[in-house]
Order: sequence, then structure tokens, then C-alpha cells
Amino acid sequence: MALVNKLPSIPSSSPQFRKPSSLNLNPICSIHYTSSSSSPFTENHSIERYQRDSWLYKNQLDQPISCPVPPDPDSIRDYDIALQLPELKRLLEVLREKRERGGFGGERGRGPGNVFLVGTGPGDPELLTVKAVRVIQSAHLLLYDRLVSNEVLNLVGDDARLLYVGKTAGYHSRTQEEIHELLLSFAEAGATVVRLKGGDPLVFGRGGEEMDFLQQQGIQVQVIPGITAASGIAAELGIPLTHRGVANSVRFLTGHSRKGGTDPLFVAENAADPDSTLVVYMGLSTLPSLAFKLMHHGLPPNTPAAAVERGTTPQQRVVFAELKDLADEITSAQLISPTLIIVGKVVELSPFWPYSSKEASFLVEAR
Repeated sequence: MALVNKLPSIPSSSPQFRKPSSLNLNPICSIHYTSSSSSPFTENHSIERYQRDSWLYKNQLDQPISCPVPPDPDSIRDYDIALQLPELKRLLEVLREKRERGGFGGERGRGPGNVFLVGTGPGDPELLTVKAVRVIQSAHLLLYDRLVSNEVLNLVGDDARLLYVGKTAGYHSRTQEEIHELLLSFAEAGATVVRLKGGDPLVFGRGGEEMDFLQQQGIQVQVIPGITAASGIAAELGIPLTHRGVANSVRFLTGHSRKGGTDPLFVAENAADPDSTLVVYMGLSTLPSLAFKLMHHGLPPNTPAAAVERGTTPQQRVVFAELKDLADEITSAQLISPTLIIVGKVVELSPFWPYSSKEASFLVEAR
């Protein structure tokens, strides 16, 4: 049974979330892909992404390039890199010259800059930590993922550069190795580099890989945690991830398959514990197989479950169902990524659970 939850948007008058004037850029390419203006997330084909990154698409005379995006999605990455490479090199040169002049507030030739791995939470910018906001506003260069909301990007300082390095199924704007090298190159130039990640950097965010690579190269890395999607979305729906007498543990599981197939990466027999809560990240495509295996390992088919698309944002949509029906209900509701799945008896404790003895609630009103 689908349950649609629309949350109120943040007031545009709020000065904390005012859009910096430097980000009000005109698109310099004709975008031929459809983009949902209601989405808080910056997709790889959205106009907002090209507006923010437009500094990369200018030649050395700062003349806009006439460049319709090629229709073949497979060619986008090569196309982007070919256009961005000259400007990325120019930015590195500027940063190195600034470092040699002591322009970063230190002495000439000072050591490498710092890299911050910053978690931006599940989407609602008001869930950012104070420390995260301070670092975002002081950075020289920010590399951001697909799941970083536009409201969070609006907090970036006027003089900072934004670079999209997001990944989605079937399309990686940058390989993980390229992201490593970008972080290293700009940090070595003396810049303060921020790597923005949705949720928490160290929960299915590959932040550990980036931290390990940079530390091996002698670069100082600081991690600023974010509210992971499991905590933020569960709190939004009033679902306690653990609850005395109902769930004595919680388990986080990635729903990604190892090679893009329909089977989840890992389903152990103990993941089907009825006294535990299971939270599945990135599990839309593998849910049918996951649900079957959980029930095969003994999890009751009527176990309460929820699937939450774009949780904590004004576009949040929720499907509540018993485990045996969840995949079909998700298909019927046409949920899209990013969607988080919560399975366990604690789901029934949500005030929005429509199958309880209470009066059923099929639509969550705006708060």
C-alpha cells in the first residue's frame, strides 16, 4: 500500500540557505535531457549541475563553448573530461601560484592543503552539522556527489569552485581512481578541498578508500560525519531502529550487487533475524531477490517494511507493506533512486504504519 509523504520546503527567505550570486550562472550548453525540477538532488544530466560547473566549460579566452550534450550517455564522461581538462589544469596552476605567494594565509611554499570528507546527511540541509557548514563555506574546491542536494550546494562560498564527480547506475562521471587523483592534486597545490557525500562519508560512501589513499600520500584528511540515511529517514517516519522488546540490534546492508546483477551483494543467514532491524541502502534493483532470501532464511513474510524515496526532502515518498508484498508495492508506486528500505518489527511502531489496529493513515500530511 503506497503512502505518499510530502514535507514542507524550507522557506526561501531564510538567509542561511540564500543562493550565492556566483552560482546564478546561465547554461552554456543546450541540455537535451529531461530533468525533474522538483528533485532536490543534482543528477548527472540536470541543468543545475551544468550551471554550477560552467566554469569548466570555458576556453582560455573565457569564451563560452557552443556544446550540445551528446545524445549517447556512454560518451558523456569522455566529453566532460575533454572539456574540463584545460580548465582543471588552469585552476591547479592558479592554486600553486597562490600557494607560492603565501596567498592561503600562510607562509610561502607552505605544506599541502587539507582534505575534508564531509557528510551532508540524507537531503534536508537543516540536518547538516555546524562544523560541516563552516567547512563548506570556507573551501576552495568542492567535489560533490549526486545525492548532495541543491540546498546544500547553495551554502558554498562565492569564490569556491564546484566539481561534479557523482555516480549513478550505469554512469560514473569520474572513476574512483580519478577522484583520488583530483583530491590529491588540489591538496598538493595547497588548497582546502572538500569532498561532499550524501549521508555519512564512512557508511557506504567509499570515504574510507579516499581517506586511505590520501593518507598514504601524506595528505591530512579530516572526516566530518553526517546523519546517515538510516538514522535521518527512520527519525522522520518515527521508526526507532532499536526498541526494547522489539529489536535489540540494527544491521546496515548494501543492496548493490557485485557486478550489477539482480542478486544483493551479501545476504547472510543471520540477516534474517526477526529481533533485528535491517536497513538496505541502494537496494531497489535487488529487492525481489533480497526479500526472497530473507524469507527463505526464516524471516516471516508478514514482517513490516518500508521503502522511502528521497527521504527527509519535500519530495519524500513512502511505501509501507509487509515484506512479501514490498517489491510489488514499490513497482506499483514507481519509486526511484535514492530509496532506502527498512525491514523489521520496529516499522510497525511508526505512527504512519497503515496496517495497525489504529485508524489507517494513507497520506502523511505536511507538518
